[in-house]
Amino acid sequence: MQLVVGRIGRAHGIKGEVTVEVRTDEPELRLGPGAVLATDPAGVGPLTVASGRVHSGRLLLRFAGVPDRTAAEALRNTLLIAEVDPDETPEDPDEFYDHQLVDLDVVTVDGTEVGRITEIAHLPSQDLFIVERPDGSEVMIPFVEEIVTEIDLEAQRAVVDPPPGLLDAERAVIAGSRDESDGDSRGEGDR
Repeated sequence: MQLVVGRIGRAHGIKGEVTVEVRTDEPELRLGPGAVLATDPAGVGPLTVASGRVHSGRLLLRFAGVPDRTAAEALRNTLLIAEVDPDETPEDPDEFYDHQLVDLDVVTVDGTEVGRITEIAHLPSQDLFIVERPDGSEVMIPFVEEIVTEIDLEAQRAVVDPPPGLLDAERAVIAGSRDESDGDSRGEGDR
């Protein structure tokens, strides 16, 4: 099974190093020297990690056959893909690979069906479950311990305890919208 483990950013320096946005909890295993990675777009790879280091909190990698800044800059925005055994699981029992979570049924703590996880969005601040509801609409659920209370891989379900309003998209109020009957007819210049 192939998993995206990083995305190449800008070139760093003149010797072919690149910054890497890490998308794995095990960078030392997946992005260590000697690792051979498939790429997206496929024509760029495969790439073999020659060396790596952390500089100012960012991972810098140098790949075999990428000798200078020009060659490194050509790799920008390339996804790095590692081959992973589908039966492999993270060492920490509270961590999961995306492929373990996609297709899990999502239910609330009282057993109400929410939908099915179709995707995991990895944002800088947190991960989100993209959940398709039975009616075909989608809802995003933050993958944080306070909301996702249980992941049961054997039962193929995720249990959530959502705060008020998270799942009630039809009742959400769009910021800045006003009910026309509230009598407020001020224009932008009247403030």
